[in-house]
Amino acid sequence: MTIKNLKKAANRISKAVKSREKIIIYGDADLDGVTAVIILKEVIQNLGEPSGGKYPISAIYFPEREKEGYGINKTALDFLKPMAPALLIALDCGIGNFQEVKIAKKLGFEVIIIDHHQVLDRLPEAQIIVDPKQKGDKYPFKEFATVGIVFKLSQLLLGKRVSEAMRKNFLELVALGTVADMMTEENENKLFITEGLGSLENSWRPGIREFLNNISFNSGEKNRLNLRQKVSKIISILNVRDIENKMPASLRVLTISSLKEAEKIIEKLLEKNEVKKEKIKKIVQEVEEGLSSSEKIIFEGKSDWELPLLSSVASIICNKYKKPTFLFKKGDRNSQGTVRIPKGLDDGVKAMMSCRQLLETYGGHSLAAGFSLKNENLKKFKECLNKYFK
Repeated sequence: MTIKNLKKAANRISKAVKSREKIIIYGDADLDGVTAVIILKEVIQNLGEPSGGKYPISAIYFPEREKEGYGINKTALDFLKPMAPALLIALDCGIGNFQEVKIAKKLGFEVIIIDHHQVLDRLPEAQIIVDPKQKGDKYPFKEFATVGIVFKLSQLLLGKRVSEAMRKNFLELVALGTVADMMTEENENKLFITEGLGSLENSWRPGIREFLNNISFNSGEKNRLNLRQKVSKIISILNVRDIENKMPASLRVLTISSLKEAEKIIEKLLEKNEVKKEKIKKIVQEVEEGLSSSEKIIFEGKSDWELPLLSSVASIICNKYKKPTFLFKKGDRNSQGTVRIPKGLDDGVKAMMSCRQLLETYGGHSLAAGFSLKNENLKKFKECLNKYFK
C-alpha cells in the first residue's frame, strides 16, 4: 500500500524527465520544505543523467513569507510565468492555495502538490495531490513531514538505483526535516529519525560535517552536547533568515560542496543567530506586556515585528502560558501571523476554519499553523476566536 497518488506523481515526474519537459520545484522555505526540495532535486539529477546529462529543472523557487505570504502566490507565479508551460511541483505547501492553483493552471503550469498539512474544506484543482490527510487516502500513517513523503517518492522514482549510501544521505535530510517540523516520532518517522541521525556524524555533506566540527558552534560544549542536542542546535541555526539569490541559507549549507565555503556561511549564521535571540527576547517581552489574565487566547500584533521570528516567539509564549497563541505582523493593509496551540487543548486549523470568512489564507498543523487577513478584520477575527475557544 502506498500513499494516495504517490505512484501517479512518480510516474508523471519520471515522464517529464524522460521527455525533457521543464520542471519547477517550488518549496516552502522552512527546513522541512528545504530538505524535501534537496532530495527531489538530487533524484531528478540522478534520473536525468542516463538520458542525456542535463536535468530539466528550470527553476527552484522559495517564496519569501514576509513579502509574498505563505505557499503558492501571485508574485511567485508572475516571476515564473515566462517558464510556462512547465510541471510545477509544490513541496510542503499548496494544499490551501485554491485561487493560486487556478491561476497557475491558466498560465500553463501543470501542478503537483506534495504536502502534509491539514486538508481544509476542499482541495485545490491541481492535477495531482499527494497528502496523507486527504479524503480517500488509506495509508495507515498520516503524520509524515513533507520530506518523509518525498523520501518515499524518491524510492519509487529511483527504484534499484538507490544505493545504500544515497539512502543514508537522504535519510539524514529526512531526519533533520522531520525533527525540525516537530512531527510525532512514531511509526515510520521514528525509523527515519533513528537511521538518519545515526549516519549524520559520518555525513558526506560538507555543511553537516562543518557544523559538527565547528569550534564556534560547539562553544566549548563538545563533550557535553549529545547528538540530539547538536541536531537541535543545527536546526535552530539553519532557521536563521539569510537569503541570497532567493535561496535560503539552509539550502546553501546543505548542498554546498566545499568545507571552506560551508565554514564561512555557518560563521555568518552563528553571528546572526545571536542577534535573532535578542530580537526574540524583546518581542516576547512586548507580548507579555499586553497580556490579560481574563482572555482565553493570546492575540497580539505589531507593525515592527519581524514575521520570521514570530514562530519562535509564539512557541515560547504558548508553552509558558498554555493558551492558544495568535501573533501577527501588521502590514499597511494586511497582516500575516502564526499560531501555536497547547498540546491536547484543541486544533488551530479547525479554530481558523470556524472564522474562515474573515481570512485571506490559513492552514498548517493542529498545533502550529499560519494565517493572513485584511487589517479591517483583525478585531472580528479575535472575537471569533474567543467565541470558538470559549
